[in-house]
Amino acid sequence: MPTDISQEYDIIIVGAGILGCAAAKAFGSDGRRVLLLERDLSEPDRIVGELLQPGGINALKSLRLEDCVEGIDSIPCYGYGILRNDDYVQLSYPIDTLTEKQAVGRSFHHGRFIQNLRQAATTTENVTVKELTVNTLLKEENGQGEKGKVIGVVTQSKTDEEFRFYAPLTIVCDGLFSRFRKEFTIKTPDVRSNFVGFIMKDVKLPYPHHGHVILANPSPILMYQISTHDTRVLIDIPGKLPSLSNGDLKQYLRETIAPQLPDTIRPKFLESLEKERIRSMPNGFLPPSINQCEGMIVLGDAMNMRHPLTGGGMTVAFNDVVLLKELLSQENIPSFTDTELVLQQLRSFHWKRKKYCTAINVLAMALYTLFAAGNDPNLAILQRGCFAYFKLGDYAVEPVGLLAGLLQRPSVLIYHFFAVAFYSVYLEAKKNSWTGAPQSLLMFCTVIYTACVTILPYLWTEVKY
Repeated sequence: MPTDISQEYDIIIVGAGILGCAAAKAFGSDGRRVLLLERDLSEPDRIVGELLQPGGINALKSLRLEDCVEGIDSIPCYGYGILRNDDYVQLSYPIDTLTEKQAVGRSFHHGRFIQNLRQAATTTENVTVKELTVNTLLKEENGQGEKGKVIGVVTQSKTDEEFRFYAPLTIVCDGLFSRFRKEFTIKTPDVRSNFVGFIMKDVKLPYPHHGHVILANPSPILMYQISTHDTRVLIDIPGKLPSLSNGDLKQYLRETIAPQLPDTIRPKFLESLEKERIRSMPNGFLPPSINQCEGMIVLGDAMNMRHPLTGGGMTVAFNDVVLLKELLSQENIPSFTDTELVLQQLRSFHWKRKKYCTAINVLAMALYTLFAAGNDPNLAILQRGCFAYFKLGDYAVEPVGLLAGLLQRPSVLIYHFFAVAFYSVYLEAKKNSWTGAPQSLLMFCTVIYTACVTILPYLWTEVKY
């Protein structure tokens, strides 16, 4: 028989991941009674969510959670190294206007960071953390027998005991594989590729304390140090993932990927390929939707995803919590039972978050399209032009600021993306000289068209309702 808990809460949060823990801390500190529910509170072991950009660090500070990146053997990150064929370019984060020092991110083992966040939430006054699986959302029935407003959740313990909890507001942040997303939107994640990842031990990267992107064929490879001895490698594989069980995946990594790595890294890569655990994670795109469900908010990867190439997901999540804490503060909404006022603030949230999430979302998808050019000749031209543009020095400062989550101006992204497109055409036209003018004109049209269809659809998903 289900057990009804007599104590009611102001907020129930489903999922004690990055966003759930931060939200529990934020709303608990604001005097709200918070129930944080998580299916499994043991330390998670994931291959993504291991690099927090400087913009995310600043959001952590706003939430008074900056200590969570300490004591976990995390590694400071000062920018990126981009490798293409035998050429390299180093991109440093710009000066952070909040500190007037060079911006710095952090990379770490995801599970260690999560456990620190959970500890911060657990020790926050007004926050209760329980290890339970949420099976169903409880909904209020109207006069016609139809179910409407969410009023709580039905949970199940590991011993199959069922509990019901009630609150006027439920925040669902149960991640990529959300079971409750369908209650909120008909949109589903568009999976473009998979990351295959494992740990390399004691490898020396070309640029210490930098993330690394290797522009391989058919798509990019990421590497970044996540602890003193561990470096994460993530290989993006478009389309259907080769089977690990029959050896196809290892063969692909050994024969297709390894030869494209720098000589200094290849031996460690091949050694780790045989020794370390290999795992995969789908890379999806899910444009944001406005929260219109009474009594419920959907956040995090359950609501909005972008390719993890640029490591912007956690930065968006923490900034979402900062903004939501302000809009749903006790000053603005004394009680979450005022459903209409909550929905009004959520409409404001949908549009105000565009300031920081649009550039991160669109940059991630557009940059991935360029870096995963494959056999598309126009994308290959744009990729070469993008790499050359990064080598111009000062021209790369603003794009790196966008990547870092520090520069929150979508217009800057649009400007630099098309600057890259025109610069790409210019470089190709120089090779053709005047005798190849007709060919250059045709190339100009096809490359600029490719640039438009690469970025404009993603911009449209951000501005439409």
